[in-house]
Amino acid sequence: MTHKARKRWALVILLVGLPLYVVVSVSVLNWLYPDPLERPPLWAELGIYIGLGILWALPFKFIFKGIGQPDPDA
Repeated sequence: MTHKARKRWALVILLVGLPLYVVVSVSVLNWLYPDPLERPPLWAELGIYIGLGILWALPFKFIFKGIGQPDPDA
């Protein structure tokens, strides 16, 4: 995959995929804990969100790697 294509895919993933993933993650947690009084403690919920935030990027690591560097083909 060319450097230019990886930059474009990274942009699409960040502008479209990440907001969708955030909505799905929050929806799933709200579905698991519908009652605000029975939610997990704040530190546990924060840990879940941090874990999910790291988890979404792992499959796309090869796309994001080296995006900030100058184009090696130029």
